[in-house]
Amino acid sequence: MGVPKIRTTWTSERMHRTASLVRWGHFGQPLLLFPTAGGDCEEVERMHLIHALRPFLEAGAIKVYSCDSIAGRALLTQEGSPQHRMWLQDQFHRYVRHEVLPAIHADCQSDTLPVWTAGASIGAFHAAAMVCRFPDVFHRAIAMSGTYDLARFFGAPAHAFTHHFLVSSPVHFVPTLAGPHLDVLRQRFILLLSGEGRAEDIGESWNLASILGRQGIPNRVDSWGRDWPHDWQTWRAMLPTTLHHWLTREQSVGRQRP
Repeated sequence: MGVPKIRTTWTSERMHRTASLVRWGHFGQPLLLFPTAGGDCEEVERMHLIHALRPFLEAGAIKVYSCDSIAGRALLTQEGSPQHRMWLQDQFHRYVRHEVLPAIHADCQSDTLPVWTAGASIGAFHAAAMVCRFPDVFHRAIAMSGTYDLARFFGAPAHAFTHHFLVSSPVHFVPTLAGPHLDVLRQRFILLLSGEGRAEDIGESWNLASILGRQGIPNRVDSWGRDWPHDWQTWRAMLPTTLHHWLTREQSVGRQRP
C-alpha cells in the first residue's frame, strides 16, 4: 500500500513569504514534524524519516505534516539583523498556530483533534515551544536532540533581546507563566530525548526539563546513551520507538473506557 502525499503552498500573512506544508498518510493521530534548522517541508522524507514511519502511516495510526523551517533557516543563514530574526521566530510560531494548524484541522475535517509535535535539533525547539505556547491545541511533544536556549545564535548582547524573542523561547517565557495558560500546560507532556554520542548535548534537555519541572509541567528526559550521535540515524530510531509506545498506550486506554 502506498502512503498518500499532498503538498500545499501559500503566502503567509504573518511571515510575508511563501511557505509550504506537506502531509503524508490518510488517517490517524495528526503529528506536526518540524525540520532541522535549514530544512524544508520535505527534508524528513529525503532523510528517510517518513520511511521509518511507514508502518504507522499505512496502518492509519498517524498522519504526518511538515512545514518549511523558515525561522531556523534565517538563523542558520544570519538573515537580516538579530532583531529581524527574533521577529521572524515569533512570527513563525504564530504562522504555525494560526495558518498551519487550521490547515491541519481542515485536512482532518475536525477542529477539535489534539495535535502532537515532534522534531530534531532546532526542530525539537519548535516542537517543545508549540506545546508551551499553545497548549490549548498542541498536547504532546517529542523533542529529539534539542537545542533549547537559542540566545547564543543571535549574536546580540543580552539587553538587545526583544519581546518577540522572549515570548517564543520556552526557557525564557515558561518561568513567567501563571493562571489558565499554566493550568492547561500542566495537563500536557513534553518528552526530551537525546543521545550522548557525537555532537549531542543532553545538558540542553536537562536544562529545559528543570525549567518545566519547576512549573509543574509534565516532562521526561530519555537518554539513549553514547552509541547515539546527533544525526538522522538516531532520530529514525527515536521517533518510531516513541510513537509505538504512545499509540499502544492510547489504544489500551481506549479499550478500557466504557
